[in-house]
Amino acid sequence: MADDPIPELQGKTPLQYAKTPTLDKLVSAGILGNAITIPEGMQAGSDTAMLSIFGYDPREYYSGRAPLEAAAMGITLSAGDIAYRLNMVSFEDGDMPFEEKKILSHSAGAIEGSQSNMLINDLCNSNMFNEKIEQIGITIHPGSSFRHIAVQRNVGNTDETIDHLIPPHDHLGEKLGQHLPQGGETSAALTELMRIAHDFLDTHQINKQRRENGQLPANGIWFWAEGTAIELPSFVEKYKKTGTVISAVPLCQGIGILIGLDRILVEGATGELHTNYEGKVDAAIASLQTYDFTTVHIEAPDECTHNGELDGKLQAIEWVDSRVVAPLVQQLNNSKTEFRILVMSDHRTLLATRGHDSGPVPYVLYDSRKDSKTSGKYFCEADAIDVNYSTDGIELMNLLFEDEV
Repeated sequence: MADDPIPELQGKTPLQYAKTPTLDKLVSAGILGNAITIPEGMQAGSDTAMLSIFGYDPREYYSGRAPLEAAAMGITLSAGDIAYRLNMVSFEDGDMPFEEKKILSHSAGAIEGSQSNMLINDLCNSNMFNEKIEQIGITIHPGSSFRHIAVQRNVGNTDETIDHLIPPHDHLGEKLGQHLPQGGETSAALTELMRIAHDFLDTHQINKQRRENGQLPANGIWFWAEGTAIELPSFVEKYKKTGTVISAVPLCQGIGILIGLDRILVEGATGELHTNYEGKVDAAIASLQTYDFTTVHIEAPDECTHNGELDGKLQAIEWVDSRVVAPLVQQLNNSKTEFRILVMSDHRTLLATRGHDSGPVPYVLYDSRKDSKTSGKYFCEADAIDVNYSTDGIELMNLLFEDEV
């Protein structure tokens, strides 16, 4: 949700502009703070940010994003293996050379899961692509929506690929040539796979139909977020709390699985603007009958920002307030349950760049037993900085679980 000021919003951020009465009410009776979730020098993303929020310092535990997502898919990595996130993407149509084409969408126009899986399966069964992935020891695991995982076994020294694979969502509208894998034989092989994939997918019947329907084609693949096997200490042992993770995004699910939290899958949860918000709330309330806490993750503000959709981002923020936070608080209040709730962005995503940013993010911590009377403040970036209550992201769980606020 967090962002920078937007000229189209009279210099306000989307959080300042959107109507968020429930979040503002929580601020008025809770604690408004400012969190640094991305350690200095690390890439901004939900991988590093979510590790921080759960109390695991990325500087110590981070080995790449893809292994976290692989865990959500039940993929076990061994020493010497390397996992990649594999996006279905949209490249510019036209007769220009491959390198001259622009990256139009990191999600192939928010392609839905069945089409995406059909395309990736057909690609893997095509002769040239199949021959190449067998040659370099890659197996591709279809995932959800545009998100797939590729695993390369027994790579050994991965130094040549680390830091050379670039997130596609950070370079939308740019020519892809300058962002292709670089470094050595593995990078060259991945680039060749991307070329072969584009040649095959560009004329696939599904993409012909997508173009006729006014949709972006899923005419490319993109390797990024590489990483090696990872082990994380038990959350239950660390905090003496049981918990669940409710998210449509494999990354969040994977982190939860690796730290020993239970995953709750909600039917109709898409990770997009139109998702099953009510189902997530129901799942959260139900899980709190058994577990000490639950995490509800909403991807919509981030996806809308990557897509450059200002109206969508504003709608997503308002729905987080009205369709998630408000009913959660209301149901907990109605049940006469004492509770504490932490609401925050994991990182900033900027409409100006359509990419992630490592700047501080606002959070509100509300305790139903307290009234901190933070008068005159709202849930937004500027007010969070103004109150001068700054927190390292890895301390947030300690704040959430402490006995007194």
